[in-house]
Amino acid sequence: MNDRRIIYSTVFLRALATGLMGVLLGIYLDKLAFTPADIGLVIGFGLSGAALSTLIVTYLGDRLGRRGSLLVLGLAGAAGGVALIQTSSLVAVCAIAFIGMVNGMGRDRGAALVLEQAILPGTVTADRRTRAFAWYNVLQDAGHALGGALAALPVLLRDKLGTDTLTSFHASIAVYAGLLFLGALLYPRLSSAVEARVPSSAVRLTPQSRRVLWRISSLFAIDSLAGGFLGTALLAYFFYQRFGVDESTVAVLFFCARVANAVSHFGAAWLAARIGLVNTMVFTHIPSSLLLMAVPFAPSFAIAVFLFLLREALVEMDVPTRQSYVMAVVSPDERTFASGVTHIVRLSGWAVAPFFAGFLMQGLALATPVLIGAGMKIIYDVALYKAFRHVKPLEEKVSTE
Repeated sequence: MNDRRIIYSTVFLRALATGLMGVLLGIYLDKLAFTPADIGLVIGFGLSGAALSTLIVTYLGDRLGRRGSLLVLGLAGAAGGVALIQTSSLVAVCAIAFIGMVNGMGRDRGAALVLEQAILPGTVTADRRTRAFAWYNVLQDAGHALGGALAALPVLLRDKLGTDTLTSFHASIAVYAGLLFLGALLYPRLSSAVEARVPSSAVRLTPQSRRVLWRISSLFAIDSLAGGFLGTALLAYFFYQRFGVDESTVAVLFFCARVANAVSHFGAAWLAARIGLVNTMVFTHIPSSLLLMAVPFAPSFAIAVFLFLLREALVEMDVPTRQSYVMAVVSPDERTFASGVTHIVRLSGWAVAPFFAGFLMQGLALATPVLIGAGMKIIYDVALYKAFRHVKPLEEKVSTE
């Protein structure tokens, strides 16, 4: 198994686990009698742990070794899932979520991605880089989709085996932990070629790379803060409460959403080859935000589902293009650091927003985080286009000459 296939396998297994936990976390915590504010706290602490681990990996991952760092991250996540089953105390759950980097976003965006995305460009030629990232994200969203479908497991266990509610959720969380453990076992099989030639802590960014990273990270901070209001756990909880549907219905909804995400990545690579990476990011992202803003006003669950799935067919087209763009505008030796910095910014925004989103859901209206998040994303897209429409990667410069 070559390095690229191992990375594809690990991201798929981790996405399965993330998709499962993203749908179930908010509903599970509701079953424990946690309030929406409590749920926001747990999600925020989990993402804060992910942000801290990303910071550590950014500065020490290459020095400690990419393979070893990935193994530790996988095992820590699996241990967090096991520990989550053992308690119903808010303080303990928050601590476990932090240490185990429990991801309530429903999208795999943790520290492991920093290293995997730094490894991936080295496994292909420059002209195949965006397609490699597209496949990476297709497998990721396929995992998210199947993980979302797995979120129907508590209902199946209750209906088929007669288990009680909490036992059905505990069994599902055990599956989450098992998937992370299986993924961790693959990392030692990576070859020595995946290790950095120069440790990221020793890399000196060129002035041009420093300027690009500063500007794009500032914009990513807006997008990630917006995304923190729109995590899967919160959206699943929104549909669960707003339309009175059960876990299995929410699971099917998010399975369909992740399938739409996965298919869209092929479209992203095709579109980027024709109109450019930045244009693809912006021109698909703004319509997706407008569609999401319409969801809370839908008069029925069916219409809300239609709008939401149409949004999901567009919203992730910026992901492989954004990843490819960042890796293209820095040198190979700067990739781990650049990937780390942008991921830290994104995870930090995701970690902050849920603390407020839960209180807004409880204190104002259930749909408040949805409207705030979608509005902020539109602001981000406009600013990104203005700042980077003329900053092109090498392959786009060559194609226009």
